[in-house]
Amino acid sequence: MAQRRRGRATRRAEAVRAASPAIDRVPSIDALRGLAIVAMIVYHFAFDLRFFGVTRADFENDPFWLAARATIVASFLLLAGISAVLADRAGVDGLRFARRLGVIALCALLASVASYFVFPQTFIYFGILHCIALSLVIARPLVRRPTFCVLLGVAIIVAGLVFSHPAFDARSTSWIGFTTRKPATQDFVPLFPWLGVVLLGVGAGHALASNGFRALALLQRSPAALRAMGRHSLAIYMIHQPILMASLWLALKVVRSPP
Repeated sequence: MAQRRRGRATRRAEAVRAASPAIDRVPSIDALRGLAIVAMIVYHFAFDLRFFGVTRADFENDPFWLAARATIVASFLLLAGISAVLADRAGVDGLRFARRLGVIALCALLASVASYFVFPQTFIYFGILHCIALSLVIARPLVRRPTFCVLLGVAIIVAGLVFSHPAFDARSTSWIGFTTRKPATQDFVPLFPWLGVVLLGVGAGHALASNGFRALALLQRSPAALRAMGRHSLAIYMIHQPILMASLWLALKVVRSPP
């Protein structure tokens, strides 16, 4: 009798594990991620227009472009924290987590290598993918402690915005944060303050999940294409810039070529 009960319990546990990979897919979260992807593409298109000399937008100093970048980066990091909660609720084990993390880390490395060939003096050595990968490692042991994550996240954000020291200006330490000046790199997302946003995302993930994501109910009716972009955000992130730059280069070559 006891053996049969154990057998039934084992089969139920296996059924839950088999079904769990789909639990961490929430259409409204996919839609939010899709919106972040669209905003990123628009931002990078504007950047590429300057790169090819079509415009003279000041991405380094103009408050509009600085705010746009900060909003886009924050949205991706917040969603990373929310996704960590969804993965935990779905029962993602250490092996699946390591595989996901490995893919992100590999993409971060590819972004660094590709940017080195295009911008050798200002290549990306700690951009958004690097930050997400390391932040997820730090956040994973804390993912079931939302209140602590929110408090720690706020403290990290405040520390990253308020404190700075020249010791962190070197490339070997600048990835931590606390720099007195922005390093010469195309994308810079240090742990302080941005790790704090991921931890706030953990808190937000628990708050949203506690009421069945009803706060995002309107996004359930978002276009299927937008949700699809959210489901494949990493792939889109990796390929969109080469496509944008190649398309712009071809278009400008045609426009600027003599008749």
